[in-house]
Order: sequence, then structure tokens, then C-alpha cells
Amino acid sequence: MNKEGRYERLHKQISELIPKGDHSISAMATISSILYHKMEYFFWCGFYFLDKGDLKVGPYQGPVACQILEKDKGVCWAGINKNESILVPDVHNFPGHIACDGRSQSEVVIPVRNVEGNIIAVLDVDSDKKDVFDETDVVWLEKIISLIEPIHL
Repeated sequence: MNKEGRYERLHKQISELIPKGDHSISAMATISSILYHKMEYFFWCGFYFLDKGDLKVGPYQGPVACQILEKDKGVCWAGINKNESILVPDVHNFPGHIACDGRSQSEVVIPVRNVEGNIIAVLDVDSDKKDVFDETDVVWLEKIISLIEPIHL
């Protein structure tokens, strides 16, 4: 199955598993688990939350994560600071990349917004292969995140 078709199927599965109006941490845990286990090139998949100016790890699947990401460094903070999704084909060429696990090679970050439209978290997906993420990943991950927005925490 092609990437588009797989994402379409996963979007449907996630929308059926998450109760309507469930914009919670448990919904995020479900998304992390499904994506991690169903997308063979996902090495790490999870969420980071803004908390009193810090970016702290939330529900995730994969190797142990950095608990707090240094302010204004790395791909997750770039997504927050630029207020948009970020696609990085080779993290080693990204200025200020934070290497929570040295096996990470590429990354995509999708902002998660609250009812006011402010970013309060990001979905962070890493791969242990370079240049595997593309605009199809960005578009479908944004659609998946839209299932739980606005987040109510």
C-alpha cells in the first residue's frame, strides 16, 4: 500500500478509536501508539507539551526521550517559534538539533493548538533513516492532529 493510502486508513482507524470530543492526553497516547506501530519508518513518535516555558515530553512510543528540550533549540522549538509544521530530511544538517537518540536521522514536527489557536504541544516524529519524510507525511499528520484539536488540558 502506498503512503497516502496507509495514512488514509490510519486516519480512519484513529478517528474511530478516539471518542468524539476527546481532546486529551489519552487521545495523544493512542495516536502515538498507532502511528509508531503502523508506520515502519517511524523510529520515535510522541508529543512534547509547553509547560511554564519548558517543552516537556508527553505520551510517546520508541526509545527513551529527552524529558525537557532546551529552549529555542531543535526541531520541536522551531515548529513552535515558526508557528508551523517543520520537515527535516537530515537532522544533522539542522542548526541546534537536539539528539535525544543518536540514531535519529530525519524528523517532522506538527504543532498542536488549543481553543484560542495557540500552540500548546507538538507531535514529534523521528526516523532512523534520512530523507524519508515528505509533504504527504506533513499533510496527513496535520489531518490526524486535527482530530484532537483544539486540545483541552
